Amino acid sequence: MARIASTRLSRLLTGWSSEGAGPLPRRLADALRELAERGDVPGGSVLPSQRELAVVLGVSRSTVTAAYGLLEGEGWLESVRGSGSRLRGSGALDRYVAEGRLVSFNARSGGPGTADLSSGALPGLGAVGEAVGALTHDDLGALLGDDGYHPYGIPALREGIAAYYRAAGVATDAEQILVTSGSQQAVWLVAQALVDPGDTVVVENPTYRGALEALRARGARLVPVGGDEPDGGAGGSGPAELRRLCAHGRPRLVYLQPTVHNPTGRTLGGAARREWRRVLADQGLFTVEDTACAELALGGGEDGGTSGDDGAFGDDGPFGDDAAPVPLVAGLPMASTVTVGTLSKLFWGGLRVGWVRSSPQVVARLAKIKTSVDLACSVVDQLVAVRLLDRLPEARARRRAELRGQRDAAEALVRAAAPHWEWSRPAGGPALWVRIPGADTEALAQLARRHGVSVVPGAAFSPVDGFRDRLRLPYAHGTGALAAALPTLVECARRAAG
Repeated sequence: MARIASTRLSRLLTGWSSEGAGPLPRRLADALRELAERGDVPGGSVLPSQRELAVVLGVSRSTVTAAYGLLEGEGWLESVRGSGSRLRGSGALDRYVAEGRLVSFNARSGGPGTADLSSGALPGLGAVGEAVGALTHDDLGALLGDDGYHPYGIPALREGIAAYYRAAGVATDAEQILVTSGSQQAVWLVAQALVDPGDTVVVENPTYRGALEALRARGARLVPVGGDEPDGGAGGSGPAELRRLCAHGRPRLVYLQPTVHNPTGRTLGGAARREWRRVLADQGLFTVEDTACAELALGGGEDGGTSGDDGAFGDDGPFGDDAAPVPLVAGLPMASTVTVGTLSKLFWGGLRVGWVRSSPQVVARLAKIKTSVDLACSVVDQLVAVRLLDRLPEARARRRAELRGQRDAAEALVRAAAPHWEWSRPAGGPALWVRIPGADTEALAQLARRHGVSVVPGAAFSPVDGFRDRLRLPYAHGTGALAAALPTLVECARRAAG
């Protein structure tokens, strides 16, 4: 029988204790029943033990015991001798159990007294509104003369994105670009097109949780390498681990974020990038490089940039002060690489414009799948994106200044409130990746939500439910929410310790 990990169930149960009516056991029982009714937890899944679930939810064991009892009495739970408690419901036993990322978006209450630290998405730049307002009939022009469906993206945007790479010294043609509805769709398309159920996919640990969900949903076997230390592990452990893995079998693909990694904010220096490129080339591995957050870099010389032996970005680093990031995979064969990019992180999440850069053959394969989902991206959004590409230097400078100030203020707040918490200064991105010694952040997150603070625990970013002592603390919307949340988080960490 399929078992659901307590950490994954915890993330699906976001908000359970503050919603519904009745005592905590009743609310927990109702939340578990709703998961079964919706099929979010497949029928037949074996739930965690009462003790294990109590730990990650930050409640007493008696609360979970009572909730399981209510469900059993109502016919939603069956005790199987020697196997635990099996949840009844509909759905296949081997169906993928989502991590709850969408749940975390939907569960934002935004009410009085709530500190929402669940998302690192940035507020929109005024340039987006200006670009929308500047659109005219002439911009649509000849596009209105056809049916409006451009499965690969409108020609002007595909060429604009290709020029974006050429300006960084990376030869690219428009036919190598597929426009997508943000970088999340791009990652999902890659998983659908290039991964079969049971395929081995190598990922960093931790990594972007949206990619974990897309790959898990496809049935991939995820194998972690590296760590959250500078350069992906002390001594370049990521490439070395990958080389050892390849001695026992060839993975289907490797998914990496070498520039402004989500969630750690690190950027690999020149030496580490060359070592990754060397092992990928030597092993002939298909590589997916996600650069979604790369435009949120804080610039050369930042303490959070890992230097290797070349300075912060060096002669083989990802970008200059005013240039587009150079993908690590730029030196690898185009036929075995995919680069994922987006304008949504830099300009605004509501602008759903991302892309894939790969060989024309891979682009065509991805486009075929994309048309079965949405036919094509919005032409109006793409026209706005064409205008915004011309404003990249301005947007970079503004975001860099904002994020530097917000990062510095966030670090000062956390040092003052919790001097024993640990983190490495991020080279970019919207959040601190914090280690809380001795605390279980799964339980911490559940306790915090019951006190009006929404936060994502570290295990959500791990393919193996690691980093149970880590917490992502966003500062993207300023530090007001963080300042309000810290006293609660510190107290919840104390209670979740041990």
